[in-house]
Amino acid sequence: MTREHARTVANVAIASAGVAAAYVVLTTPPLRRLAFQALRVWLGATVPAYLIMETRRAWVESSRAA
Repeated sequence: MTREHARTVANVAIASAGVAAAYVVLTTPPLRRLAFQALRVWLGATVPAYLIMETRRAWVESSRAA
């Protein structure tokens, strides 16, 4: 088995495991609620932090251009 073929087999195995896990989470109501709650917390923490960092970076770069 070549390295390229082994990499393709590994990618297919990981992708199918991800699809199976997503199916289980989406079809089980308690897991679905937990996943959506975790998504909300993650987005609520990372998106504002990203926007603050980008605003700060833009502020610093705008003063350099002047």
